[in-house]
Amino acid sequence: MPDRGGGPTGPRIRVGRPSRRVRTLLMTLGVLAVLGMAFTMFAGFWTDWLWYRSVNYSSVFTTTLWTKIGLFFVFGLLMALAVGFNIWLAHRLRPPLSAMSMEQQNLDRYRMGIAPYKKWLLLGITALVGLIAGASASGQWRTWLMWVNGVPFGQKDPQFKLDVAFYAFDLPWYRFLLGFGFAAAILSVIAAALTHYLYGGLRVTSPGARATAAATGHLSVLIGVFVALKAVAYWLDRYGLAVKSSDFRATDNWTGLRYVDANAYLPAKTILFCIAVICALLFFATLWRRTWQLPVIGFGLMVLSAILIGGLYPAIVQKFQVQPNEQAKEAPYVEKNLEATRKAYGIDGTKVTDYSGTSKTEDKTKLRDDVDSTASVRIMDPNIVSPTFQQLQQIRNYYAFPTNLDVDRYAKDGKDQDTVIGLRELNLAGIPKKNWINNHFRYTHGFGAVSAEGTSADAQGRPVFTESDLPSKGDLGTYEQRVYYGEKTTTYSIVGGPQKEIDYSDDNGEKTTSYKGDSGVNLSNPVNRAAYAVAFGEPQILYSGAIGDGSRILYNRTPKERVESVAPWLTIDGDAYPAVVDGRIQWIVDAYTTTNGYPYSSRTTLGDTTADSLTATNDNRAVVAQQNQVNYIRNSVKATVDAYTGKVKLYQWDTKDPVLKTWMKAFPDTVEPKSDISKGLMDHLRYPQDLFKVQRELLTRYHVKDATTFLSGSEVWQVPDDPTNRSGSAVPPYYLSMKMPDQQAQAFSLTTTFTPNGRDNLSAFMAVDAEAGTSDYGKIRILKLPTNTTVNGPKQVQSQFNSQEDIAESIRLLRGGDSEVEYGNLLTVPLDGGLLYVEPVYVRGGGLKYPLLRKVLVTYGGQTAFENTLDEALNKVFGAEGTSPKPPADGDTTPPPTSDNPTVQQALEDAQKAFDAGQDALKKNDWEAYGRAQKDLEDALRRAEDAQASASRPGGAGGGGSKPSGSPSGSPSPKPSS
Repeated sequence: MPDRGGGPTGPRIRVGRPSRRVRTLLMTLGVLAVLGMAFTMFAGFWTDWLWYRSVNYSSVFTTTLWTKIGLFFVFGLLMALAVGFNIWLAHRLRPPLSAMSMEQQNLDRYRMGIAPYKKWLLLGITALVGLIAGASASGQWRTWLMWVNGVPFGQKDPQFKLDVAFYAFDLPWYRFLLGFGFAAAILSVIAAALTHYLYGGLRVTSPGARATAAATGHLSVLIGVFVALKAVAYWLDRYGLAVKSSDFRATDNWTGLRYVDANAYLPAKTILFCIAVICALLFFATLWRRTWQLPVIGFGLMVLSAILIGGLYPAIVQKFQVQPNEQAKEAPYVEKNLEATRKAYGIDGTKVTDYSGTSKTEDKTKLRDDVDSTASVRIMDPNIVSPTFQQLQQIRNYYAFPTNLDVDRYAKDGKDQDTVIGLRELNLAGIPKKNWINNHFRYTHGFGAVSAEGTSADAQGRPVFTESDLPSKGDLGTYEQRVYYGEKTTTYSIVGGPQKEIDYSDDNGEKTTSYKGDSGVNLSNPVNRAAYAVAFGEPQILYSGAIGDGSRILYNRTPKERVESVAPWLTIDGDAYPAVVDGRIQWIVDAYTTTNGYPYSSRTTLGDTTADSLTATNDNRAVVAQQNQVNYIRNSVKATVDAYTGKVKLYQWDTKDPVLKTWMKAFPDTVEPKSDISKGLMDHLRYPQDLFKVQRELLTRYHVKDATTFLSGSEVWQVPDDPTNRSGSAVPPYYLSMKMPDQQAQAFSLTTTFTPNGRDNLSAFMAVDAEAGTSDYGKIRILKLPTNTTVNGPKQVQSQFNSQEDIAESIRLLRGGDSEVEYGNLLTVPLDGGLLYVEPVYVRGGGLKYPLLRKVLVTYGGQTAFENTLDEALNKVFGAEGTSPKPPADGDTTPPPTSDNPTVQQALEDAQKAFDAGQDALKKNDWEAYGRAQKDLEDALRRAEDAQASASRPGGAGGGGSKPSGSPSGSPSPKPSS
């Protein structure tokens, strides 16, 4: 710095370049950072590829990947070329000399500043818009694949007579192309205008013309392209009316043309198309006329027409033509909507039958035997008894059952019976000591299925297990019991290597095993180990000595997760359920194909439609893709996931579904034919709950077939809230083996009830035949109650239960102390013109952590019973108390239902047995058996007290001896010696 005077200068500080060592270090760090980022991206890609290859669905990965890459580069390049070309052209058309004005003098500085970097700036801008456009386009891979592989539906829409495939597969792709065109035109106009302004082609404050002729022509053509695209949009909007959602009759999911659409919007769109074409031609004409006058007039005319013809005219038609005579005007279009909606949701074959709701038989005792032939009433509620399974069959803390068990059918003595089933899955929260080795190497799998009869309970109210203990044994035969893949298995495990796994424990101690399957990804390759260490954020995977030859990593282990990954074009049902099939545990997953482009069919949101009181308390039961809006759905695929190997199989279930055929063309050899389904698997397939819930929601309005009734709203139903809990959500559908009035024998069915909109009495009962492989599978039957009489609905029946004095008193006693009463599923069974309601009642408390079946509520024809067993309750309701109980089936350990069951005497005998069992356990130092015996003893003493209290009341069901003294419960109060 030069000396400015004013005193001596200080020492001069010299700022030099960093030393060579520092530069080398910085460069090394930079290179390492780039390599780290690159390897992180590579790790995500590589682990995905390895996983898809491990499940033999690598074609899904490659097809999806190449489609995304192709769309990215094609549309990214098109956008970059469009914007880059127009910037280059605007620069090429710049005037040779700029006007001498303050505006241009200010711009000169910017022009001079970017002059050395023009090429780089052009490349940067085009690359940026190309990347954004390419990334957006790659997200349209489903739309592209559906368009290029689309299969005709063989059905035409009623307005334009086009195949439904045009709306489902073609129109979405055309709309994407149109949107891309609009984006390219707008970005090109902006980029060209800025370039023209920078180089003097456009002027804001300079004297003279505001634009050069070249700039005028260039921008006019670009705006003309935009207007031409608007003309195309108007033309496509005509067809879009067939799939347009609109607010009709206080619902925003109505789809299809209405009177105002067909008679106002449709001609308006045609007129606007013609005006837009003319306006576009006027803009193109500026290449010769070099004036904005005509195109501006044309553009103004188009905007004015859009307001008057596209907005005001339809409003006038709606106000003065439709509203004064809505039913007559809208009826033809409502009929089209009714027909299309019923077809799209598979409810067009629904059989609606009038049902009186009152019994025709005066002597109700004659109906007692009909109950057993009409329905196998399930008193084990799978949504209540999971804690009972947990307490009695968990065996080890590191096992757990799902919150909601499942209902299936298994043969016993040659006859199918409804069975409650759950798997003993791995529960990491219960392992003795948590660390990385235990969490991921030693505790890797669950063990065995546990099942119980759905229609009975033992004398203590516990399930009658048909498959139990560890290892599990019972009616299910011999099968591979290890559960490496399940609903509760949400973390990864590393198996098959030098580290042994905990298999199960028995009286002889812990058993170990090593995984023998070929599932998962091999970690013997150091590149694979490094990739997974990065992908999972766990560096120990890279260097741990517990990983060696044969080690495999298992992840993506829930059934729904695996099916969704190998078939991302499917929507997955919320409830995967296990079945023992051909010696293996198979998870069965129902999957749907959907579209929201079915003309005239009303839309529904899957998350809202499939919600009920179970999904409100259990997120695991929620349908995948909850927010998807659809107006067509088919249960087109049945999938299985092997609980040991994780192998996924997709089976074509709906052989006529054009959406599935389209995806099978896009992903060949991924879906196996229906004929490959084995007999053993077919026996366990069932009608899916989520599809049923969607259909029942639509049937609240679309059970009617004539437009007049639909428009009047007099026949609108609703799905009632679940009366057995306070969630305020809809009652879930129930699986039940039953016989509808037109059926000759019981069939495994899925059932629900309807009530009138805003009221609690019963409107209808709905059942679908859920027995796969039968001719009636999927047939929906609705029993419609008369509107001129009142039949109690579920909420009213529950209120009736709770309001009867004797029942209310019994409930109060059951709640004594710290006990809790839990109401099970309220089942509805049509019987002889009337409706039989059955509800099991469970009690949890008194030191017990699990619910036991204590009572059964039954009502029919105004008669209500609240008894210890189902048979007792049915006998009382039908006036058949003296009816001899049927002898138990072979192997049935359930005691016969009698009026004094459980008795004080029986309870005391059980107490003595439990005491003796406890003493034997003490002698063997078997503390686990001793704990079980103590619980049995406590339960028996409580039953003795309850039975004695019941017998002491008028009309009590107890009996058999007086209460002994010396013990609160009438027992000898046995105490083990220490």
